[in-house]
Amino acid sequence: MDMSEVPSGCYYEPRPVPADGDAEYEYFQPTEATASVWSSDMQHGGPPSGLLMRAMMRAAPDDGQVFTRVTNEIIGPIGLGVNRVRATIPRPGRRISMIQADLEAQLPDGSFRLASRAVAWRMLGADSTPIAHSPVEPLPASPDQLKQILGFPTEDEDAVPWGMVGFIGKTITARQPGRNGSTPALWIRPALDLVAGEQMSNLEAVFTVIDIANGVGTRVDPQQWSWMNMDTTVHLVSQPTSPWLGIDSDLAIGSGGYGASFADLYDVTGFLGRSAQSDMIAPQG
Repeated sequence: MDMSEVPSGCYYEPRPVPADGDAEYEYFQPTEATASVWSSDMQHGGPPSGLLMRAMMRAAPDDGQVFTRVTNEIIGPIGLGVNRVRATIPRPGRRISMIQADLEAQLPDGSFRLASRAVAWRMLGADSTPIAHSPVEPLPASPDQLKQILGFPTEDEDAVPWGMVGFIGKTITARQPGRNGSTPALWIRPALDLVAGEQMSNLEAVFTVIDIANGVGTRVDPQQWSWMNMDTTVHLVSQPTSPWLGIDSDLAIGSGGYGASFADLYDVTGFLGRSAQSDMIAPQG
């Protein structure tokens, strides 16, 4: 997607708490921009992850702690009906704390079902500059240096296989040679606001797109196979300084119908952390 063609809009529209609703939750209407590449009736895992991060950030006290590990569990299909989210702090603390956020999706009968959960550890920050170490060098080019190749070139043999549909079509991307496996590395950021009328934080932006790592790291034909992930666990060694996320991923597939995606993650300033995802591998049809 060219920078001059960035669409307007959002992934979620806020909704008031219904008269019979629970005031502990925030309510949202997902837009079509959240749609999955696997089915137009459910959301891609990315936007819900961003919404859960938003809830956890709002619940976190301003105490000097930073997010260091986040696990998102996809408990069931996340529908395009009304979603509601709430965050709690099951383990408060001065040096470390745990925050949890739940996303529930509305069913046809009006009830809500738990569809996704995020659990995050936060740690008190300190200056460890004298012993700072990165396991890999930064990606050799930043997104600004790659503007000339923004987008998913669908006719190139190195193209990301899913094409520009649903949520993927509402992101901005720049591709370059990867180091993990045989697939390209990808710079990506959301093209829309997470919630209408709000400025997205860098953490929200990164977690809105981080779920795509399992797609970036494979050359499997999506017309013959599906590789849906049930989770995403991210370990951070620093906090993102921009909404851009660099992903260099590889999908390992076993012979028993499951696999795992492993990705090196980059900020525009260098190495950001690593992610891992469990994937269910199944033939299409």
